[in-house]
Amino acid sequence: MTKTRLECAALLFDLDGVLIDSTPAVARVWSRWALERGFNPEDVVRRAHGRPSLSTIRDLLPDANYELENREVERREIEDLAGVTPLPGTSALLAALPASRWTIVTSCTRALAEVRLRAAGLPAPPQFITSTDVVHGKPHPEPFIKAAALLGFSPDTCVVVEDAPAGIRAGKSASARVIAFPTTVPLAELRDAGANWVVANCAGIRLDGGASDSSLRLELAEL
Repeated sequence: MTKTRLECAALLFDLDGVLIDSTPAVARVWSRWALERGFNPEDVVRRAHGRPSLSTIRDLLPDANYELENREVERREIEDLAGVTPLPGTSALLAALPASRWTIVTSCTRALAEVRLRAAGLPAPPQFITSTDVVHGKPHPEPFIKAAALLGFSPDTCVVVEDAPAGIRAGKSASARVIAFPTTVPLAELRDAGANWVVANCAGIRLDGGASDSSLRLELAEL
């Protein structure tokens, strides 16, 4: 393990697989949906992670009523919160960060993101970006560009924290640097997607000496 120091203006966190563990719930909902529609559950779950559910549905059912299917998936996800918990180090890191220096950028809808944050007992930032707020979801850079703007910073001064290749590519395309967690896919896939650093989880990110007017100073325990 290597200790690495860096500075940035703000942290832009993905939600699922970064701040919270919702993997069992996601797998249950999408597996059941896949079986009902004749798809391979493992393939569907893998496609769904890190992308807006509407994008996954469009890929798999090009002739379907996308909005109707998406509402059904969202309804099931909102109802299935068993096992939704904070990942290691999340609560401590968020408590240490100034409120103006972090936000969430998720492919969930706003309703689902709010429900999962409450289930995990985590604070919601004053403003954050969901699939409801963008035209183009990850891997397009729009979500991270908008999130940086919410905080008043340029994306190239921010660090994205992600666990999925689609999110890593979105962050890099927005000109941000990216910390990746191997909570969902193998470490090699994170590096192939362009992650600048890989750490185990939020416990591997420490605020180093507090925040100044211009930057956060961080120490990473790199894998």
